[in-house]
Amino acid sequence: MSAQLCINRGDVRLMLAQARIIVDGIVATDVQQNINEFSHVVLDGVVLQAQTPCYLMMNKPIGVVSATKDDKHQTVIDLLDMPNKENLHIAGRLDLNSSGLLLLTNDGQWSRNLSAPEKNIAKRYRVTVKNPILPDYIQAFAEGMYFSYEDITTLPARLHIIDECVAEVHLIEGRYHQIKRMFGRFRNPVLVLHRSAIGGLELDAKLTPGQSRMLTQVEVVGVGRGEI
Repeated sequence: MSAQLCINRGDVRLMLAQARIIVDGIVATDVQQNINEFSHVVLDGVVLQAQTPCYLMMNKPIGVVSATKDDKHQTVIDLLDMPNKENLHIAGRLDLNSSGLLLLTNDGQWSRNLSAPEKNIAKRYRVTVKNPILPDYIQAFAEGMYFSYEDITTLPARLHIIDECVAEVHLIEGRYHQIKRMFGRFRNPVLVLHRSAIGGLELDAKLTPGQSRMLTQVEVVGVGRGEI
């Protein structure tokens, strides 16, 4: 309150004593009351904050960048036709040439939880590569791979061979171009990379590339399940 109104904290305490501040429909009285980004705050009948949480899933097309602004490419935000879309951010990016499930929100805590390592939220990808996938790939993915540039070893990943050149990969983390680099260890270029699920949330099959929809409350909670 003091920062937004450019007043000192003593003035805020006086406003509280005078019952001039309403938070979520209730007169505020405690200067230590927690206020989050979605608290509805009113001072003397004037709304100071009234943001509603928003959670979207998108079927990201190839060639669209996972960013809010870009000087060269169309962004996922550009694909949206909705008010206040500039307040959204991306919860888990996809490369320019990758497609599939992308989540957008204005809830910072929710998106941080999705990327927190201790949450073990897996992402599922369908990968098409140039050359046949051999059984020894499975063990290599499960053991993790050392990337000298970052001086890290990837966490165990699960690889399931679907067809000669098609596999399903489950990742808990999301290092830079990780799947492409892992297949690159076998000199096997990735041709198509499509994300189909994050945690307990599957990409809606009704969404064509570029389309999006709001998540249901059940989906907002369910995406936080680590297993797919």
